[in-house]
Amino acid sequence: MRWYKISTTRMSANDHTPPSSTHSNSEPLSKKGKGSAFWLSFVAVLVCIFLSALDLTGISTALPTITADLNGGDNYVWIGSAYALASTAILPLSGLLADVFGRKPIMLASVFLFALGSALAGAAQSMNMLIAARVVEGLGGGAIVNLAEIITSDLVPLAERPLYQGIVSMVWSLASAIGPPIGGAFAEKASWRWLFYINLPLTGIASVLVFFWLKVKTPPGSIMSKLRRIDWIGNMIVISGTTLAIVGLTFAGIRYPWSSVQVLAPLIIGMLLVCAFILYEAKVPEQPTIPWEVISNSTSFSGFLSVLIHGIASISIIYYLPVFFQACHGSSPIRSGVEIFPTALVISPFAFIAVMLVQVTNKYRSSNVIGWILTTVGFGLLSLLRADSSTSQWIGYQILAAAGIGMLFPVPVFPILAPLHPSRSASALAFLAFLRSFAQTWGITISSTILQNELNKKLPAQFVQQFPGGVEIAFAAIPVIRDLPEPLRTEVREAFAISMSTIWKTMVGISGIGIISLLFMKEIPMITYTDQTYGLEEVPGKVDEEKRVVDVTVAET
Repeated sequence: MRWYKISTTRMSANDHTPPSSTHSNSEPLSKKGKGSAFWLSFVAVLVCIFLSALDLTGISTALPTITADLNGGDNYVWIGSAYALASTAILPLSGLLADVFGRKPIMLASVFLFALGSALAGAAQSMNMLIAARVVEGLGGGAIVNLAEIITSDLVPLAERPLYQGIVSMVWSLASAIGPPIGGAFAEKASWRWLFYINLPLTGIASVLVFFWLKVKTPPGSIMSKLRRIDWIGNMIVISGTTLAIVGLTFAGIRYPWSSVQVLAPLIIGMLLVCAFILYEAKVPEQPTIPWEVISNSTSFSGFLSVLIHGIASISIIYYLPVFFQACHGSSPIRSGVEIFPTALVISPFAFIAVMLVQVTNKYRSSNVIGWILTTVGFGLLSLLRADSSTSQWIGYQILAAAGIGMLFPVPVFPILAPLHPSRSASALAFLAFLRSFAQTWGITISSTILQNELNKKLPAQFVQQFPGGVEIAFAAIPVIRDLPEPLRTEVREAFAISMSTIWKTMVGISGIGIISLLFMKEIPMITYTDQTYGLEEVPGKVDEEKRVVDVTVAET
């Protein structure tokens, strides 16, 4: 017989084996009604998610305009990579800080950093200033997404979470749907700077909601005792490794060849440090940033591998479908934002369908299988697009690929968390967010490198010669395509379409790895209780009675 006093203390790190869904210690918590405190806290989380998603998707359609305005053709890739670098590096630490200091103060700090970075980005007068601002913005944005996932896991047991994951996905999709046209509208009709300035009132609203409505518990203890619990060495290793790897990826294929020392040295050293971080976490710290049991079981591992592959594939659509429309259709930033509506609008319903399938069947494997099949087939169809493809083709192919991408946004969290005790949720979700962000950097780099190399081979020589080496040809060429004489304009558009086809074919192969990840995934009953260390603040007068009921129920088992 085991005794868990879950109302006052967390389970031992060694006791992480999940109970079955029929454990009696889950019933008093899972049946407790969700009152106004829960819904107000959940709304605060949703606003923060909306804020981060709007910024991520809105910038894609404005990139050519920003690059031209700041004369940054040779540094274009850093607009996305600087954000990705910062948000990826901070993710493991943000999860640990949330465990040590509590969710609310870290979320407030993250929103503040995001607002500061947005203000600096909007005021940027050079590409270097914009890149620095994007680093600050990335620190806040990465932590916001991570904390939103963690807080949701605190409030809702895994077995009940599909509905709430679906709501989160709907909010993310809404921001994804309106982000590209908003970014295009600002770039074309006003100024791309408003793409960042619009974050300021939104961060103000988010801060007010988090400060007044997010009523979750904060762990006791002095600041010094909390600081001593942080795994500083492990975080320095992973931050250094992530930074070096992303720097190598950013330079690769654009500023320097893949075989150059400027690319290979930081990339190899960075990846070795990331591997060293995982080994260090398994052996050394008393309170590791990523506990070993989070990744040592096959089902969680399959979920993490799925997240990694999905991050690479999904970002390629978000970043490079607008490139296709602006280059091959001659679309304006606004129109290209509208033309990717099929992707933005389909992701949300299919994410909701996927989690509802989990809710109804109480199984998660089928949603993952369907998602990967649709994604692979969808990328295969996208590879058939040409500059003169019909409207029904580029809409239909998008819908199928977006359906798979949408399903795979929320469902990997279930195999990741099912084998783990709720006390490990923050660490697992931090690692999930880290992998997704790191993978998105790989996705941007892989796609940009393929496009650069293919355009160098397929564009007419007289056209390529007007762009100096080290410049991202795609984003430098797009503004001048519409003014080219025929037949050169048609030749350039066809070259773009064929080069983009190579990106989608590569994603077909990468998605195949996602299908392979399913071989390690097992169906495990999902737990029906949460970790009360970070749950909602109890109403005074009811706390003792609720604790007594839970403790007596657990003791009887």
